[in-house]
Amino acid sequence: MRPAWSMQPHIQRTPSLKRRQQQQQQLELQRANANAADAAISALAAVPSPPPSAAATASPPRSASSTSSQQHFFFPPSAPRRPPRAPRRPSSPPRPRPRRGTRRSPARAGSEDYDLVCKVMLLGDSGVGKTCLLVRFQNGYFLSGNFISTVGVDFRNKLVTVDGVKVKLQIWDTAGQERFRSVTHAYYRDAHALLLLYDVTNKTSFDNIRAWLGEIREYAQDDVVIMLLGNKADCNERVVRREDGERLAREYDVAFMETSAKTGLNVEVAFMAVARELKSRKSGNPDESRFNVQDYVREHQTQRPGCPPCST
Repeated sequence: MRPAWSMQPHIQRTPSLKRRQQQQQQLELQRANANAADAAISALAAVPSPPPSAAATASPPRSASSTSSQQHFFFPPSAPRRPPRAPRRPSSPPRPRPRRGTRRSPARAGSEDYDLVCKVMLLGDSGVGKTCLLVRFQNGYFLSGNFISTVGVDFRNKLVTVDGVKVKLQIWDTAGQERFRSVTHAYYRDAHALLLLYDVTNKTSFDNIRAWLGEIREYAQDDVVIMLLGNKADCNERVVRREDGERLAREYDVAFMETSAKTGLNVEVAFMAVARELKSRKSGNPDESRFNVQDYVREHQTQRPGCPPCST
């Protein structure tokens, strides 16, 4: 059985009278506007146009509204072309490096010009004064105060003249600590001279000289120049006698002298003795008398029995 509400007849809703009157008024207003627009267009078409003038023929400036509807394209200015590159010159072959102990080209004259180059190494325990000795020889002054020990290997150049021959000494300052010993071994092989230092106020540094000489015999060349130096000879607090150093030098057949980086005692004599010995070996002149570094040291070294107290 169908529900009671479904039995009622369907009532179709029609727009009210007021609504129909509003729609009728809108239609009449639209027709009136259209008729007025048609009349205005007809009146403008009936008016004759004036003859064209020069000002009229000229194109009026475009307003922003007229140009906004048009599509514009922007072309950036082209970059100026680079001039063509000049053809590359053929690369010259690399210059041959001068061999060790030979003279450089005369074109590289000046402070870099030398006749002979020699590698000199400073060896010894830490704190014996290797760096101070090098600074005294190169710069002529003493490094006073406390400073950090050398780490690894450092080197400086010094140009000396021996009988008119310019000898370039490449002086390598090595670290004396045991942990850097394996690093310094690699530099022994091509060394021409070794200056082995100990501290006259430190008995341990003197006792370790035999161990240093053992490493030199193992890693260095057989004909390397060896010189034993007892440094800090200006100090009164010495514990190693000069006779002990001379006895050890005779045992290993090496030159010996005592030096002082503070006063400059025998510093230049030590390096010049090495330079003369190496220059004599490189000359290869059989008529020239054989240079003996030990005789040169005995003749030119300075001995001071009395020294002022050491302040460092």
